[in-house]
Amino acid sequence: MDMHIELSYCSFEAFKILAKNYLDLDSHPLFKKIESLMKETKIAPADVAENLMKKNLEIDADGSLKDLIQALEMKKKSQGAQLDEPKDKFINKFYKAFRMSSKA
Repeated sequence: MDMHIELSYCSFEAFKILAKNYLDLDSHPLFKKIESLMKETKIAPADVAENLMKKNLEIDADGSLKDLIQALEMKKKSQGAQLDEPKDKFINKFYKAFRMSSKA
């Protein structure tokens, strides 16, 4: 049996908790940019945590936050492309159907 489980996306408040846990940060100049991107992008808390901790021991907090910003920007682009694609497919199907009905 297939089951679909819908999980919530990461909010900025949840991000701040993750940043505190993984990077020991309460605030940072890059938080504003991250907050802005998180309002426009759907990303899972696990993906945020992965970006914060994957290089946690190798680089400083700035590097981890910049990696997260890059991940959010890539996610935003891919989500924008997904939104545009179905609309184009719908329009093409509509025109094909319209052409077929006008020939009849």
